[in-house]
Amino acid sequence: MPTQFSLAHLTVLDASPPEMVDLAHQAGYDFVGLRLTTVTPTERPWPLMTDAALMAETKARMADTGVGVLDVELVRLTPDVDVSGLERLVATAAELGARHVLTQAHDPVFDRVAERYAAFCDLAAQYGLTSDIEFLTWTDMRDLKTTAHLLKTVNRPNSGICIDTLHFARSQCRVEEIDALPASWFHFAQVADAPAVAPFTRDGLIRTAREARLLPGEGGIDLTGILSRLPERTPLAIEIPNAALAGLLPPVDRVRAARLALAEVLLTFVRPQSKEVLP
Repeated sequence: MPTQFSLAHLTVLDASPPEMVDLAHQAGYDFVGLRLTTVTPTERPWPLMTDAALMAETKARMADTGVGVLDVELVRLTPDVDVSGLERLVATAAELGARHVLTQAHDPVFDRVAERYAAFCDLAAQYGLTSDIEFLTWTDMRDLKTTAHLLKTVNRPNSGICIDTLHFARSQCRVEEIDALPASWFHFAQVADAPAVAPFTRDGLIRTAREARLLPGEGGIDLTGILSRLPERTPLAIEIPNAALAGLLPPVDRVRAARLALAEVLLTFVRPQSKEVLP
């Protein structure tokens, strides 16, 4: 099976879910990732969990275009999270036909994170979904080693790790670490490039992650080293928010350029493509 591409919502966060589906279709993607909850106070919420009309329109666009939902976001495992209160999000993900729930650990107490993560995996399993931990450089769950320890601790069949190539590089993970982990943990990955030299501050790291990522091949991240070690059929979600580029190109041109750039990177290790490499 050729590589499948997904358009992550953070790349075009101002687009509504139906608009996301249309953009993905026009730019040659197979899937979208949809944000069901806001992460920052300045974000515009897209209330798929409560707005029946928005849900119906999104599903209609999906049916018309053939674009599916790969994952939904975001579950944050904080010290005060109520796992039972996340069922509406999980049920909405299942209604959309999503496969995975992007999950982050924002709690410095490992035993508590493990307990909450195990409980959320069990909830997600009731709806046929995986829960995939995305580690972040500025949290206690900051690298591949710590995340692997969490998955071994909870020992749930629907747990997973979502490698974001930006965070992987910024956390100074070694590509060889991927080889030692079960292939079944990698359900999808997020891809972006960035300058080789990382910011020195937490605010700088967050700013790059949210508004200054680069197209694949334009930065200094070893994308070939990371992606070539993932299971061959791992879907790749392109997550490249870039405020400067957004001011220069229409959304469809920007997301198409990102897909084509990633396709060129994948050719460096002869990974089959789902779409044409050249426009």
